[in-house]
Amino acid sequence: MLTIHSNLTIPERELRFETSRSSGPGGQNVNKIESRVTLLFDITSSTSLDAEQKALLRRRLAGRINRRGVLRIVSQRHRTQAANRKATVKRFVELLGDALVVQRPRKSTTVPAAEGQRRMEEKRRRGRLKQERHRTDVSEAES
Repeated sequence: MLTIHSNLTIPERELRFETSRSSGPGGQNVNKIESRVTLLFDITSSTSLDAEQKALLRRRLAGRINRRGVLRIVSQRHRTQAANRKATVKRFVELLGDALVVQRPRKSTTVPAAEGQRRMEEKRRRGRLKQERHRTDVSEAES
């Protein structure tokens, strides 16, 4: 059982692992050992998630989920299949934990009146300063 957070656990039987040859580290073994691990999690048929959680995952992890509703996580960083498998499971737990956090709605605030007045006065001052730079006296222009 994988614990995502306090009230959600996912049984490992819902996860599927595929292996393939890695382009990552491995030295001479890189061409003959399947150390790359792909974790596949079918969100659509998962019994651990309710409909609201499934919708939330589909929305927040849309780039990682295919049309069939399968979440795909790949690891080829390590030299061994076991280490890559562990890395995919760790990433899976992190991704689901982050995606399922319900964000509080943003509380809109207003700019204080004094701050608005300060901003407008600063704009007027900068405007006057720039106007003074452009003014040329008629007598200066003739000489």
